[in-house]
Amino acid sequence: MSKVRWGVLSTAKIGTVKVIPGMQRGTYCEVTGIASRSLENARTVADKLHIPNAYGSYEELLEDPNIDAVYIPLPNHMHVPWAIKAIHAGKHVLCEKPIGLNVEEARQLADIAHQHPKLKVMEAFMYRHHPQWQKAREIVRNGGIGTPVSIQSFFSYFNNNPGDIRNNAEWGGGGMMDIGCYPISLSRFIFEGEPEKVIASVTRDEEFKTDVVASVMIDFGGIMSTFTCGTKLAPYQRVHIHGTEGRVEIEIPFNAPPDKPCILWHQQGEEITEIEVPTADQYTVQGDLMSQAILEDTEVPTPISDAVANMEVIEAVFRSERSGRWEAVSHMLVE
Repeated sequence: MSKVRWGVLSTAKIGTVKVIPGMQRGTYCEVTGIASRSLENARTVADKLHIPNAYGSYEELLEDPNIDAVYIPLPNHMHVPWAIKAIHAGKHVLCEKPIGLNVEEARQLADIAHQHPKLKVMEAFMYRHHPQWQKAREIVRNGGIGTPVSIQSFFSYFNNNPGDIRNNAEWGGGGMMDIGCYPISLSRFIFEGEPEKVIASVTRDEEFKTDVVASVMIDFGGIMSTFTCGTKLAPYQRVHIHGTEGRVEIEIPFNAPPDKPCILWHQQGEEITEIEVPTADQYTVQGDLMSQAILEDTEVPTPISDAVANMEVIEAVFRSERSGRWEAVSHMLVE
């Protein structure tokens, strides 16, 4: 059976702890190389994860003809520059979210991706591929909650480490870029449309200058998605999808465990049904879906245009933070 030969740019924790092990369990994935700015560091991680090839620079990995595709878990400000370099090197690209620092960067990447139609480029919103989200969307699509009316989400953790890149404003740190992008993405995924406007209240850290708590309302033309995200709050996550006749509640919506079933609840009228979703590693599923698209030359599950659209909402949130008013979400067509 054919497999896609993957290389990884950086030894970032999200890659070494979650994504790479998940992809290594995939049917269509083969992680064959990992790069770091230090060859010694790359070799240490490669040995630990049983990856055959280590590279002392990102450029060296991109130059290897035996690498078909790259996964990019670099800091946010490096996503677009290295994704573009990977495309120019003839590699397919799976890049961590958010796709870039702003809409301009996202559109730049989308434009270059469309100039190379044989290469697949996708933002790594792994949660969408987990069976629990596919089930939730199926329930909503099939009228299981009546007419969708509202989504309420909460996503938080506590991190006051000044050395953590998520607390570096210049590198795209802060709660909105790190975890607020998930409630935005999921509302667009479930409502299957784009919002008209947003309004937000944002609190920033005096030292880091990053957003540490944000509460946001997203208006999809009378259908609302509201969420709070924070980087200096007790760790918690939950999603409620409400309709005229029922609701869906997802217990662990984003960091779904790879080693045990997930639970969601479906309420219709007064009756509540607990649904156990079979065990799945969302990183394995993501890697296999992307690899299948590469092998079969089909569309990726989440097109690059979706990444641009998500960034447009994020920018509207920050505009609302500054203005204190509702801000329209621009929707520039990505061809």
